[in-house]
Amino acid sequence: MSKRPRPQDAALALRVIHHPVLGDQASAGLLEVTVDGRVILAREGETIAAALLAAGVRTNRYTPKRHEPRGLFCAIGQCTDCVMVVNGVSNVRTCVTPVAPGMTIKTQRSMEGR
Repeated sequence: MSKRPRPQDAALALRVIHHPVLGDQASAGLLEVTVDGRVILAREGETIAAALLAAGVRTNRYTPKRHEPRGLFCAIGQCTDCVMVVNGVSNVRTCVTPVAPGMTIKTQRSMEGR
């Protein structure tokens, strides 16, 4: 008989917790954020982009002209491919912004405010 996975197990499934060079990742609590209407679990202290990747979310925004999907690219805050609308604020770089409890995150449909 297979057990149903617990939400915290799913939240950790795609994260590197035990790294052969960097060692074990420190334990952290879980918190909930809402992404395009769906609640996901994130680890305290991680970036929005890391939480999204672990939850299987790969598209952060769509280009204004051709409406092509964009996701994490540089992961250091230099490009704008990972920008999303966070708590009503457009153009938030998710790769350098830490998650916070109750955050509302939406896929950005254009480069508003640019």
